[in-house]
Amino acid sequence: MSRRFSAALIAVALVIGRANALSAAQAHRPLETLTSGEELFRAGCAGCHGPDGAGMPDSTVGFEKPATFPDFSQCDQSTPEFEAGWRAVIHDGGRARGFSRIMPAFGELLTSQQIDALIKHLRSLCRDRAWPVGELNLPRPLNVEKAFPENETVVTSSIGARRVHDVTNTIAYERRYGARSQLEVSVPFSVMHESSGAARGGIGDIGLGFKRVLFSGMDTGSIASVQGEIVLPTGNKDKGFGSGVTVFEAFGAFGQLLPSEGFIQGQAGVELPTDTRDNPRAAFGRVAIGKILREGSGRGRSWAPMVELLTDREFEESASTNIDVVPQVQVTLSRRQHVRANVGLQVPVNHTTGRPVQLQVYVLWDWFDGGFLEGWK
Repeated sequence: MSRRFSAALIAVALVIGRANALSAAQAHRPLETLTSGEELFRAGCAGCHGPDGAGMPDSTVGFEKPATFPDFSQCDQSTPEFEAGWRAVIHDGGRARGFSRIMPAFGELLTSQQIDALIKHLRSLCRDRAWPVGELNLPRPLNVEKAFPENETVVTSSIGARRVHDVTNTIAYERRYGARSQLEVSVPFSVMHESSGAARGGIGDIGLGFKRVLFSGMDTGSIASVQGEIVLPTGNKDKGFGSGVTVFEAFGAFGQLLPSEGFIQGQAGVELPTDTRDNPRAAFGRVAIGKILREGSGRGRSWAPMVELLTDREFEESASTNIDVVPQVQVTLSRRQHVRANVGLQVPVNHTTGRPVQLQVYVLWDWFDGGFLEGWK
């Protein structure tokens, strides 16, 4: 949830708090009789945010608006949010998601149906239907690439379960552009151990990717995208930190909502190295299925247990398909839910020689929703 969004909810709270007086003076209807989101917005929100959500002048609202005061008609500020996040702050106040305590709780003032209607109307102020909504921003698995475009940084570590533990870390920076596009940069850093026990570290092959959403919709609960990536031979192949060749990767990704906050995500693609003498072409497929569990009547911390199925196969006659399963669970760490962690085990199902069990973990920071240290209290 972004800082602009938090400021918006504070302003909404201040104005809704005067809604009974406004409605009595203007429409002679108490707040509890209003049912539509537009009615609630006009009675309690439009005085500050304007009839179209673009905001009223400072001289009109009667208080100094923060620099990040939002424009609800700007789709980048409203569409990425989960409805659960909007509901939590309106119902339980700003402290529920690590925002200012100036934002009071309105769970006793507005019914659940009124809150839902208000959220629906606020979301409708984004007129561009090309923007995927936050409900399609499914929990990120450890290996399956998401279809939703993001503004986040993710640090992933994979630790081999051998006597001497090799560690591969990857820092991925993702930046969204417009409604449907995303640029991504991934930088791996590994620590390897020699037979003597000595450790050596180095940067691996850096990847540059571009993602584009093909379609999304809440009517079907689905989202699909394609991504192309080039992996540059920046690592030292002789020391085991890279492939030594440029690799082109292309894949498709999809996400599908299931009943009761279940979901399934998938990814399928190919890896095409420019030199196949030591690096054969390969295909891969990955599927993750899971479910979102929310504490506090759906407004608190969220957990997402998942299981991934991973397959890959080289394009050679003698090659065989490798299969792995990865049970895991993602959990929100900050109150704002913009910092999350995931931990799981990648377990080979077949061809276990040279493919040990690996512990995988990541920490995810959705920086569009605020600084890493914000929103914890």
